Amino acid sequence: MSGREAFKINGHVIEAGTRRTVEVPVSTLSDHTPVTLSVHVIHGKKPGPVMFVSAAVHGDEVIGVEVVRRLLKAKALKSMAGTLMAIPIVNTYGFHNHSRYLPDRRDLNRCFPGVSEGSMASRLAHIFMEEVVRRADVGIDLHSAAIHRLNLPQIRLTPGNDTLAELGRAFGAPVMLPSKLREGSLRMAAEAAGVDVLLYEGGEGLRFDELAARAGVSGILRVMQHLKMIGGKGVPKVRHAPVLARESHWYRAPVGGVFRCFVPIGAAVSRGDVMGAISDPFGEAEREVICDGRGIVIGRSNMPTVYEGDALFHVADTPRADHAAEGVNAHMEAAPLYDEDEII
Repeated sequence: MSGREAFKINGHVIEAGTRRTVEVPVSTLSDHTPVTLSVHVIHGKKPGPVMFVSAAVHGDEVIGVEVVRRLLKAKALKSMAGTLMAIPIVNTYGFHNHSRYLPDRRDLNRCFPGVSEGSMASRLAHIFMEEVVRRADVGIDLHSAAIHRLNLPQIRLTPGNDTLAELGRAFGAPVMLPSKLREGSLRMAAEAAGVDVLLYEGGEGLRFDELAARAGVSGILRVMQHLKMIGGKGVPKVRHAPVLARESHWYRAPVGGVFRCFVPIGAAVSRGDVMGAISDPFGEAEREVICDGRGIVIGRSNMPTVYEGDALFHVADTPRADHAAEGVNAHMEAAPLYDEDEII
């Protein structure tokens, strides 16, 4: 028997060396169906950090759900030190409705830290902060692009946070990008509570993406290894060091029309490169979308029809774009991280 104390959450007791899914009451639907926050807790026999991994804060960003599913099957977790709290679906309402938002049309990621007697979103944010975030030392929050857009696997960092920069390098996504804290976001509320949170972006809304899933699972395992929660056996090594981009910006549609994309996600682009073109349905007039700097495409639209001003390409500015593109290719060419019969 381990001498480590049990982990307690919402009245449930998880003994050292065991794991359990805990249902935290949130609310009831209008037909009186109960809504809960499902938290899977793995409480290791050995002492170590408490980490949470959360997904689907935006209900339509489902790639994180798959990342968490694969993570919980990883063999490396069987002899884990510390404690892992895995929450595959934070925004249950949005997940069931294939929506980014809650039924009251609020964005959960603008409602933290929340209050116990506020709106539906505010109450859910409060419960998540109290039952999960404040119990943790560090967190990883999984996101994707919105619907009709695709994101390259990437880590968003709070500027000036050296701890997160170190964890981001351990995660090993192709690109790391500084991202200011937004009022009401989980990251801002968590950092105010003394809990550093890595933000992972990859894939697209309402879709599974194999590259994003692989990068997410392997990145979380690397962070856990870095924190000495797990050993190195079965943890994929970083093939290319992440590129730290200085900033990023969107290229928008100069006109409305039929959009044709010429560069894939993860491509290195330079000044003068034609990234795409927009024409009228008859092909009588055409406008090119031309790169005016140097960087790597970390996000793009999947929509073939666009309005003037629509966001088309998200480019991270970096002089090492070719190096970052090599890292993307290394991710895409890697062997699958798991097999259903023999998990890492």
